Amino acid sequence: MGVKIFFLTFGLLFPAPLLATGGNLPGQALSLWWGLPFVGMLLSLAFIPLLAAHIWENHYGKIALLWSFMTIFALVSFFGIDLASKEVAQTFFHHYLPFIIIISALYTISGGIKIDIQSPGTPLMNTALLGVGTFLAGWIGTTGAAMLLVRPLLHINEHRKARVHHMIFFIFLVGNVGGALTPLGDPPLFLGFLNGVDFFWPLENLLFDIIFITIPLLLIFYGIDSYFTWKEGHSFRHRPVKVTLKGKYNGLLFIGVIGLVLMSGIWQSAISLNVGGVSIELSNLLRDVGLILLALASWFFTPSEIHKENHFSWEPLKEVSKLFFGIFMTVIPVIAILAAGHGGALAPLISLVEINGEPNNMMYFWLTGGLSSFLDNAPTYLIFFHMAGGEAATLMTTLTHTLEAISLGAVFLGAMTYIGNAPNFMVKAIAEGRKVVMPSFFGYMAWSVVILLPLFVLLSLWRF
Repeated sequence: MGVKIFFLTFGLLFPAPLLATGGNLPGQALSLWWGLPFVGMLLSLAFIPLLAAHIWENHYGKIALLWSFMTIFALVSFFGIDLASKEVAQTFFHHYLPFIIIISALYTISGGIKIDIQSPGTPLMNTALLGVGTFLAGWIGTTGAAMLLVRPLLHINEHRKARVHHMIFFIFLVGNVGGALTPLGDPPLFLGFLNGVDFFWPLENLLFDIIFITIPLLLIFYGIDSYFTWKEGHSFRHRPVKVTLKGKYNGLLFIGVIGLVLMSGIWQSAISLNVGGVSIELSNLLRDVGLILLALASWFFTPSEIHKENHFSWEPLKEVSKLFFGIFMTVIPVIAILAAGHGGALAPLISLVEINGEPNNMMYFWLTGGLSSFLDNAPTYLIFFHMAGGEAATLMTTLTHTLEAISLGAVFLGAMTYIGNAPNFMVKAIAEGRKVVMPSFFGYMAWSVVILLPLFVLLSLWRF
């Protein structure tokens, strides 16, 4: 009865008939009411942990599934089982599953490496670790770098009372900003690579933007960490820093991950496999199977004591898998509306990216970034990429500042919320497992608005 009432109410919000054209979801015919399940998913993430923490901890997967089913059932009711199943299958096999596979591989492999830093968590040591992590994020992915270094950072600061700022700045820098260095760093740039953007274009064109944001963040972090060190009464004598590694062969598996990702981007196979009506290219299939095999190799050949020393747990990965399933499913109609461009319900918003036929690069930055803070940043990047013409050769030359704005918005502003990028949630979960009381959804946004937003404003004024 409740489901019938839901769809009756849902149907009253659509006075005009919705007709699918060309076998695709007609984004131009969807009203903003189709975004209700997605908004419900976001509000659940923001408020239920605050108002009913115990319920959230035990049932967050069911809550995400409920919002997902609302979207799926609505699609079936209005467009039929064929189109609905096609849209869900495309999202699952083309976006969600590859996302989870690469996240799982990086999480598992990084969990098999034990970095032992024989040094207390001094402000200088912590700042250096953040700097190294920011650089690594561009080469082994924000997820790989975050999962590799979050445990050592937590370990060397176990004696500290104030540790929340360590995780906040870690998410800012390692989980997001560093990912703009290469297409390996973050999924949006990898999509650009798949669409013809040169591999070294981000390194050549975004490096100074990364430095512009990274140096102030490291300096601010050093100041905050020095203050809390002084307040807690810690004093550290200078001594040589010794770093030892266990599970070194997992580093070779990281190289394997990089190779598989590059292979899927460079080799375009004419062979494809049909799964549930969805075509999966052979190169992508081999990449995903290879990533799974690398993850299994890491798990079975890494000594169990390394996992114990790392406090390795599958819970952060389970949390990301369940919550992002809800996000990927409920965002299907929203992405369709965005993809409709000037013919969709978000046309007034999208019209801001052009002025008299010329690209408004500042708005490209803020719209791509603002949407990437709450939506999946990979399809958001792709939408604005195609809105700017979709020709990589033109975007890398004549419209290079437009491509810069889209790239920076998708990568940098993912740091504005917990859901802006997968490592954000994973770092939060791991930190909470180590007894760090992380801020709520809005509590985290308070940090990002106060610290990141002014820097992004300055960056946009300087570059665009």
